[in-house]
Amino acid sequence: MMTSSVSATDLAFVMIGVMQGVLALVWLLGSLLAGELRRATLHWAAYAGFSAVSFAFLTAALQPDAPLHAEPLRALGNVFGIVALIALQRGIWIFVGKPLRVRGHLLLLAAVLVASYLGLSPSGGSIRVSVNSAVLVLLTLGMARDLHRHARDVLRLGSPWLLALPLLAAAAGFGLRGVRAALWPESVAAEMTTDSTLNVGSALSYMVIALALHAALMALVVGRLLADLRHRSRHDALTGLLNRRAMEEAMQRQMQRSRRTGETFSVLMFDLDDFKAINDNHGHAVGDHALKHAAALLKSGLREVDSLARFGGEEFLALMRGATLEAS
Repeated sequence: MMTSSVSATDLAFVMIGVMQGVLALVWLLGSLLAGELRRATLHWAAYAGFSAVSFAFLTAALQPDAPLHAEPLRALGNVFGIVALIALQRGIWIFVGKPLRVRGHLLLLAAVLVASYLGLSPSGGSIRVSVNSAVLVLLTLGMARDLHRHARDVLRLGSPWLLALPLLAAAAGFGLRGVRAALWPESVAAEMTTDSTLNVGSALSYMVIALALHAALMALVVGRLLADLRHRSRHDALTGLLNRRAMEEAMQRQMQRSRRTGETFSVLMFDLDDFKAINDNHGHAVGDHALKHAAALLKSGLREVDSLARFGGEEFLALMRGATLEAS
């Protein structure tokens, strides 16, 4: 294809496809370092990959030499776009700990497939756009709600709506296109087959929104990994209790508070008798189980304001705020 024959819509669609393809590779490489978040990042890689395929079909449908195949190509582009957002939503569900549901996604995909079949005729193009837009709105609003709740209830952000903003913007764009297809089907059908301002504007808006969404997802992953590193640096890997360093810092803070306010506190040390015999006679796996069981018992007997740490091999230390020697 000569450069002079490349339209603005072609360029916009190709740019989005390349962008999503590159981001799919970024997510795939990032999944190697994501640890427990690997499943979520792989779903987001699938989202970017399917989006790239979607725009490849939509670009092919605009070519002058594909008039007979334009509608099937557009239909395939729509279907892959829906599959992409389904992968995105499932990745978000995995990240926030929400149960995965299959039936709803299958129903949405079935609706898009039926609308795509009906839209193979030129007169049915507006039906395909209307149904596809409605499904996209449902998916993006659902994801925006989940991210808003996660930002509000888990991350405790002051403005949780910021995390959902890219998806809300996408829902608004999809909704407007669906309304136009329903009210003015002839104009939308004509714009889909030409190098229209609507196509270019929609593509550029989608690019900005998609980049903002990827940035938000990457920020979520980095934040979760940093929080996990902080947790691991302050907690014992076997029992989940505070480690020695974290307990020493807690005791230092408590002593400073007590000097300032006069608050009493107690420190209790526990040691498991004959623990070496458990390891020698039954193996270290049984010894580890005994340590975890002892930690759970000790934690169940303390208050929420108290702190408990594994201070050594089989030694535990409890810091009890406001407790006297007699009360403890």
